[in-house]
Amino acid sequence: MKIYSISIILAPPSGSIVILSNASDLSSFSFYQRGSAGEFLTFMSKTVAERTPQGQRQTVQEHSHVAHVYNRGGAEQLAAVIITDEEYPVRPAFSLLTKILDDFTTKVPQSAFSNPSSISFPEINTYIQKYQDPRQADTIMRVQQELDETKIVLHKTIESVLQRGEKLDNLVERSNALSMQSKMFYKTAKKQNSCCIVM
Repeated sequence: MKIYSISIILAPPSGSIVILSNASDLSSFSFYQRGSAGEFLTFMSKTVAERTPQGQRQTVQEHSHVAHVYNRGGAEQLAAVIITDEEYPVRPAFSLLTKILDDFTTKVPQSAFSNPSSISFPEINTYIQKYQDPRQADTIMRVQQELDETKIVLHKTIESVLQRGEKLDNLVERSNALSMQSKMFYKTAKKQNSCCIVM
């Protein structure tokens, strides 16, 4: 699971699309491919954001790259695009897009949108690094993983209790068998001793 790119885009319904802030992780590409890959990611982000109606979310796949876009619209006219590999889950991707847009709108004034080069939003780099693991983005996914781990521990505990129970059952059977053998030994010994009484 890998996030390649996150972009925050000014996406007015009519007019040109402008990338306000973006971050990319091109470490999985070779040194010579990074320039082309970066251009492709930028082009894909702009194209997908431009073709997503305001107030909509959608996912677009291009070969092994998947673009998740959320065009919030509204007064800010912002859209966010995350480009991942095919394995990255959809729900955490959209959770992350919502979180990024909320964070961006609180930290960057709308008046700065007209001059994208002056926008400073270093948190986007933190997001791309931190959320390479989708469980960080989605609390439901994290809780599900914790439940799965708890379930495994419970299964192991139940198995060990059952094994202990089986061992106890074996001990009870052996003690019952031993008890019966000891009773038979006592009776046999009593019979043997009754014929040989010395006075």
